[in-house]
Amino acid sequence: MDLIDIGANLGHESFQHDFDDVLARAREAGIVHMMVTGASREGSREALRLAKLHTGFLSATAGVHPHHANEVTEEGMAELRALHALPEILAVGECGLDYFRDFSPRPSQRNAFEKQLQLAVECGKPLFLHQRDAHEDFMAMMKNFDGRLNKAVVHCFTGTKKECFEYLDADYYIGITGWLCDERRGQHLREIVPHIPANRLMIETDSPYLLPRSIRPKPKQHRNEPMYLKHIVEELAKDRGEDVEITAQTSTDNAKAFFGLS
Repeated sequence: MDLIDIGANLGHESFQHDFDDVLARAREAGIVHMMVTGASREGSREALRLAKLHTGFLSATAGVHPHHANEVTEEGMAELRALHALPEILAVGECGLDYFRDFSPRPSQRNAFEKQLQLAVECGKPLFLHQRDAHEDFMAMMKNFDGRLNKAVVHCFTGTKKECFEYLDADYYIGITGWLCDERRGQHLREIVPHIPANRLMIETDSPYLLPRSIRPKPKQHRNEPMYLKHIVEELAKDRGEDVEITAQTSTDNAKAFFGLS
């Protein structure tokens, strides 16, 4: 069973002490490729560094998460453009809107998102998107770029069935994480995932966040890591009513096509 983790924050400090072991465990769990998420200027540089060190196994995204919207200055955008000229960077993002935390003022978030959407038009790369509690503004901004963007994936989808269908109607891909395995917050996702067409489904851990709560026995530490992607795809397949090998192959094929992986 070959798996691709489309979103792992491997530049996070919690991975510094055992990074090589994390990669080894990922390989043992069937992961053949991972996308290292760049969610800030510094984080995007680190994602690139890791991708260069592990060519063939790691690739990277480069972007600025709405929490860091103030980084999208003229200088910041020049840096992102330079990063996107490099072959290791395969998608624009993580970018989008987050009205749940509101760590950045909403006008700043919208400005940062719009500039990164324009960058995606310029470089022609797909989008790795974040949206939380901002669906209406998010969709309005995406629609302003209709017909000019490459592919897009709504990473770590946690929204409603209505939101999911609107994304699918717009031909976006849906990224499913261990949120699915959270009996407190993710139960509604189990009813939604059967409706995601096979050709629009991808999987991710969002490590080190969102450790799947249904893993038994429970891990001693709360840090999530890519090896648990296997557990996520098993739960996802069960909810979709299909063999896990089918779900795995579908998501892997989609990720290869989406990111242009050989």
